[in-house]
Amino acid sequence: MGKETGPGELVAAGEILKMLGVGRSRFREIRRHPAFPAPYQELSVGAVWLKRDVERYIREHRPPRPADDDE
Repeated sequence: MGKETGPGELVAAGEILKMLGVGRSRFREIRRHPAFPAPYQELSVGAVWLKRDVERYIREHRPPRPADDDE
């Protein structure tokens, strides 16, 4: 018997907020962007996305944040 594999790691809004470094209201705006991935599934507790889709969106559509320079 082979190991069953799922769709991949899933993330909900709370994890995506941290990935993007934004608050809930800004995330609602970002989510409306046409390039933002559609949820993988809508559950009774909210939407979930494939983490790889969100990471790809961040790579392609979010500018890198400047590093903190203590000097």
